[in-house]
Amino acid sequence: MRALIVGCGYVGLPLAHELFKQGHQVFGMRRSSSADEELKAAGIVPLPADITKPESLARLPRDFDWVVNCAASGGGDAEAYLQLYLQGTRNLIEWLALGSAGASRIVYTSSTGVYGQNDGSVVDETSPTEPPVETAKVLVETEKVLLAAARDNNFPAVVLRVAGIYGPNRGYLLKQYLKNEARIEGGGGRFLNMIHRDDLIGVIIAALRSGRAGEIYNAVDDEPVSQLRFFQWLAGKLGRELPPTAPEDAEANRKRGVTNKRVSNRKLKMDLGYQFKYPTFREGYTVEVQRLKEAGSLNIESGPR
Repeated sequence: MRALIVGCGYVGLPLAHELFKQGHQVFGMRRSSSADEELKAAGIVPLPADITKPESLARLPRDFDWVVNCAASGGGDAEAYLQLYLQGTRNLIEWLALGSAGASRIVYTSSTGVYGQNDGSVVDETSPTEPPVETAKVLVETEKVLLAAARDNNFPAVVLRVAGIYGPNRGYLLKQYLKNEARIEGGGGRFLNMIHRDDLIGVIIAALRSGRAGEIYNAVDDEPVSQLRFFQWLAGKLGRELPPTAPEDAEANRKRGVTNKRVSNRKLKMDLGYQFKYPTFREGYTVEVQRLKEAGSLNIESGPR
């Protein structure tokens, strides 16, 4: 297969590596050419382009079998989200539609942040998507554009709603804990939903192989965990004290879009048959803690999705 990865960052670059190892011809799109030599060394063909600028796409080949859009804003306000996610997706759809041979599958990585539920309830792909913050509302609109293209124009889009990503050199909660900056908010009952980067890569490949066009799948592990139980496990794992408690700041959480829900992955497992390498945070964080110990450092960079 000829596979295009849009956004060769924390997820996209190892995804491209894995696809290349599996024997596919892989192209990596980045806004900057600074990583071209790294991509070439890994057998990946670099394509410098910016999906927010249609003119940069026009000169590129379009004949791909698989396309993954995992471009990330790295933060930013609603306007930045509008440009990268909503307009960028529209540009990709128009550009790919001009190809001589259409792709068989196009996977877009959205976020479980589109679910605005705050009562600890279980949510699945049919649950309402009414997030409280503008950035997440942009993601909802982006999904609608893709699903409309799938419905009306046979555009083979698959949407993955991705939970909080952790893995090598990334894990916001662990970083906060190691810096003694973590706090258990209120009673610690708010649920956290996570996925290890290696499993996200596996889920994306499963969606490329057998995801159904026009469908949404929650990319999240098997066990939502309360904030309290997560820190209890982590404290026991590292032989340290629990973080102190702090009053819950409802207004700050509202502005940040912090929610409280349990995201189900049942559809993902049923439809795609994916078997998780790290079914829960315990398996995944055990590996990451060991990795940090072997490296002689427990300092990692933040970067939750």
